[in-house]
Amino acid sequence: MTSDDAEPTVPTPRDPATPEPTRIIPTEAPAAAEPTADGPPLSALVPPAAGSGSMPMPPPGSDASYRQNGGRSVTQRSFGRPAAEEPNFRPVYQGQAWPTQRPGYQPTYTPPPPIDWHQQQARAYTPAPPPKTNRVVAIAAAVALVIGVIAGAGAAVTVVSLNGNTSPVAEQPTPPVGTGADPKIRTGSVSAVASTLLPSVVQLRVEGADDSNATGSGFVIDNVGHILTNNHVVAAAAKGGSIQVVAEGGKPATARLVGRSPAYDLAIVQVAGLKAPSVQFGRSDLAIVGQDVVAIGSPLGLAGTVTSGIISAKNRPVTTSGEPADPESFINALQTDAAINPGNSGGPLVDMNARVIGVNSAIATVRGSQEGQSGNIGLGFAIPIDQARRTAQQLIANGQASYPVIGAQVDMQFEGGARVSKVDVGSPAARAGLRVGDVITSINNQAVDTAEALIVAIRTHQPGESVKLAYERGGRERQATVALASQIG
Repeated sequence: MTSDDAEPTVPTPRDPATPEPTRIIPTEAPAAAEPTADGPPLSALVPPAAGSGSMPMPPPGSDASYRQNGGRSVTQRSFGRPAAEEPNFRPVYQGQAWPTQRPGYQPTYTPPPPIDWHQQQARAYTPAPPPKTNRVVAIAAAVALVIGVIAGAGAAVTVVSLNGNTSPVAEQPTPPVGTGADPKIRTGSVSAVASTLLPSVVQLRVEGADDSNATGSGFVIDNVGHILTNNHVVAAAAKGGSIQVVAEGGKPATARLVGRSPAYDLAIVQVAGLKAPSVQFGRSDLAIVGQDVVAIGSPLGLAGTVTSGIISAKNRPVTTSGEPADPESFINALQTDAAINPGNSGGPLVDMNARVIGVNSAIATVRGSQEGQSGNIGLGFAIPIDQARRTAQQLIANGQASYPVIGAQVDMQFEGGARVSKVDVGSPAARAGLRVGDVITSINNQAVDTAEALIVAIRTHQPGESVKLAYERGGRERQATVALASQIG
């Protein structure tokens, strides 16, 4: 389709609220329009000159035009009346500005509004922000008010003075450093246990007659200066030598050896006039695996050392090497992961109520480690306080202690039970019918898988008690009841 065939496009009347699109003014002069009968030629591009119409427009605010035309407005005259009755009326075409006559006070050309006309109008109705200085003052005043409530009038004055006030402000006094209130010790905490037990724990320094020496720990058990410790700590002074006891914050004091039990690895020494509180005993049979415990002692000569951990296991059969003249010690021990090192021996293992439930006695070492290089690897062992208390009472009363026996020996190399290697004539074992070669598999329904397990299980009882043994002979299971005898050691 060509331009000659196309129908003329009728532009849509523009909404007065919509900004007029940008107009392009041609650089070449437009073609002359044909003159009209009423005046100079009209053009859609060039507006007519002011006053060229036959009826000049009345000044603004006048209603003369309305009264001359019978009270009808110009707009009313523009529609529904023939042109012959109104010779000065000229029809207009859509798109042409109305009216064609322009008042003398209106410019001949009105430039289009800028592209950002709407933005300018929006900004024109946006209230201006308050002065910056007022905002700063308001913020400073608000901060001063908050700080003044928290810290007092001195802090508030300091903040306000930053708002341009250069007058000096008196410096407020500050609290002295390092003189605050003492922290509260929570009941049942390690610190509470330590503060309770440390005055009762002592360090032992032992020198033997043969120039041997040892260090260890102990704790006061009564108000006359009796101290419970391990036998292997004081064994060097059993045949001469000296034992020095150092209490918390005190001077070394000489102690005497009251008694010792190599079988249980326990000993009692006494310091006359010792000014130290005694401990409180707990019950080791009520201890449970996983409960928190604290170990106190003098590892490696460091007195008053506190470590913490848990009960890792119960009824661990532990054998400690004795002195050449002493038999081995067999302990039905409490196992703990609280750090225990050489020098902790004889110190207390306590629960979180500051009650002693064990006597730290031994540690496991890595096989092949040289002497003097062993240390804590998380496997420490303590003598249950139930047994230690009975033995301590015997040592204080008699200077020696007894332990139960069945009157038979077992093979220490055999595994899978305790195999009897010797039965003493007239012993409780002989009276119960035990023979060499019998393999004991349980005691009081407690399984026995090694010789050590049988020995420590027997030593948890007292002489005179009866125990029930299950054993195998020739592939057949048998049972026997044995009354325990007593032996000093």
